[in-house]
Amino acid sequence: MKNHQTQVRVRYSETDQMGVVYHGNYVPYFEIGRVEWLRNKGISYKSMEESGIGLPIVSMQINYKKSARYDELLTIHTAFKSQSSVKIEFDCAIYNEAGELLTTAVFILVFISLKTGRPTAPPDYILELFKTLV
Repeated sequence: MKNHQTQVRVRYSETDQMGVVYHGNYVPYFEIGRVEWLRNKGISYKSMEESGIGLPIVSMQINYKKSARYDELLTIHTAFKSQSSVKIEFDCAIYNEAGELLTTAVFILVFISLKTGRPTAPPDYILELFKTLV
């Protein structure tokens, strides 16, 4: 399955004095979504790093449509979009409890060797996962 959903509740520390989520806090929400997408597919990001593979963001595009607010339960939608050689791309969205679309994003990440810091091919077990998603 290409898609996964996870939820997070907005904490007070993530908001301004008006109870609105600060724009920079959406990036960690989307990271939660991507890590949980991997976990849902049987891949531990921690184990991947322990084996010497990292997956940093090289590009992100975020569109803010409506504010998230303190104590709202947000649903983060993460969808596999594509994979090519060393890159993986995700389409993401965040909805509030009322089902209103708050934010959309596209992320491109690159598999790197943590030893060299250079791009590398994804591990075989991830390539096998990609075959099931295409």
